[in-house]
Amino acid sequence: MRIPPSLLLYFLGSIGLTSAFGAPDHFADWPEGKSPQEIGERLAQNWLEREFDYEDGSRPFVIYPEVCTWYGALTVTKLAGLPDLNQKLIAKFDRFLTGEGATHISDAAHVDYRVAGAVPLEIYIQNGDPRYLAIGKRLADAQWDNPTADGVTGEARYWIDDMYMISAVQSQAYRATKDPVYLDRNATAMVAYLDKLQEPNGLFYHAPDSPFFWGRGNGWQAAGITELLRSLPEDHPQFARIMDGYKTMMAALLKYQGADGMWRQLVDRPESWPETSGTGMFAYAMVTGVKNGWLDPYTYGPAARHAWLALVGYIERDGDIQQVCVGTNKANQMVGPDLDDQLEFYLGRPRRTGDLHGQAPMLWTASAFLR
Repeated sequence: MRIPPSLLLYFLGSIGLTSAFGAPDHFADWPEGKSPQEIGERLAQNWLEREFDYEDGSRPFVIYPEVCTWYGALTVTKLAGLPDLNQKLIAKFDRFLTGEGATHISDAAHVDYRVAGAVPLEIYIQNGDPRYLAIGKRLADAQWDNPTADGVTGEARYWIDDMYMISAVQSQAYRATKDPVYLDRNATAMVAYLDKLQEPNGLFYHAPDSPFFWGRGNGWQAAGITELLRSLPEDHPQFARIMDGYKTMMAALLKYQGADGMWRQLVDRPESWPETSGTGMFAYAMVTGVKNGWLDPYTYGPAARHAWLALVGYIERDGDIQQVCVGTNKANQMVGPDLDDQLEFYLGRPRRTGDLHGQAPMLWTASAFLR
């Protein structure tokens, strides 16, 4: 039986817009001023106008929150078709091509510094200039200078924060070179972290001796595994294990999303405060999962949209994002092994507005919507 076009349009309209895959499109028809393109441009401009921490003497090197924000700003401006802003973000790297500027990119064997390679690798991917490839590839390769017997980088601390820092630079090195060694390294490390840190409920302790489901820590893991899966082929020998860990985590997160669209400072503690950086990272992982067909769009599409619109409500006029947990060491290292003390440590972390830990994942999520 032939269905009249008018009846078909009525039916499609009654269930919402549909994507090219026939699933409802929860990532369209944004309220004015809240679209990923508009927000992405605002936040990229916010980053462009900032100085680096080393310029005011607060630290000697470029540090990971700056890198993560810059990476997001580069991708969102490319995807949103903002060439002028994109070129200014690339030019922000010019200082590091000089001898003096290069001294502000650390060679320390630490995940928080190696991740700096993600930015020049992204610039190389966009413009093909080999100077940027050389810097990024050097940092990615150095991360595996002294691997453990099981093939994991010697920089592994088995804190969940690590798996974004490792995944970002190794995945970018693969995207820039197409050399599968970077995926193999990344996948080996990811499986080791999944085996060691993922709990039966699908979430991750901050570290084995800090057994709390810290929001941004779980966010780092969610974003890191997503970065890897974006490039990992389905026939890779570790793909099934990594995808299972990802899907198990995403299902767990659904249970803890608040009615306001946010996740909390401690994911499983509804009495703790809504925290923007972790929420942004979870949104990034879910948007990417829906867009790539890894997650059910009927279930995860509305959750990701709800999170995005909630996060937009925390953005100030100048583009600074509120309610960001400050940088957080693992609890055991800061307050010792007593679990009551550790709980108070996580619940009592200060909140900042404009902290780059919160700016970065909003840019990643905007890019994921546009990708």
